[in-house]
Amino acid sequence: MQSRILLLAVLLCVSVAAAAPVLTTQEMEEALTCQCGCGLTVHSCNHLQCGFAIPAKQEIARAVSEGKTREEILASFVARYGEKVLSAPTVSGFNLVAWITPFLAIVGGAVFISIVGLRWARRQPQAAAPPPVSSETARYRHRLQQDLESFDV
Repeated sequence: MQSRILLLAVLLCVSVAAAAPVLTTQEMEEALTCQCGCGLTVHSCNHLQCGFAIPAKQEIARAVSEGKTREEILASFVARYGEKVLSAPTVSGFNLVAWITPFLAIVGGAVFISIVGLRWARRQPQAAAPPPVSSETARYRHRLQQDLESFDV
């Protein structure tokens, strides 16, 4: 009985360890934007002697080897450089509004265009009053009618 419990405990520990995602240095380097001005991530920075990427890679490697979590490493970089160091903005506060507003504007515009289009389509065309006929126009019409009748022969 005790061997079954021990075996179950070992299997449980192995499955939990296997399920835990392994944090890699590349994943952390991709999560941070290089501050040298290249606009790339720390992992992708192509400057040979970059004053930010090289020390950041070393610090990330050290933190990962110490067993720090992704959130702890990101928090340490954000504390030093601000949110601009993150390659993807956080989804909270003003950033949440900045993420949602364009989609709301598109949906609102589509609704507005649909409503206006339906109203225009349903509008009954008003019968236009015939323009007033002057005596000269009437005389030309009468002559045109006579000329057309003379061609029917």
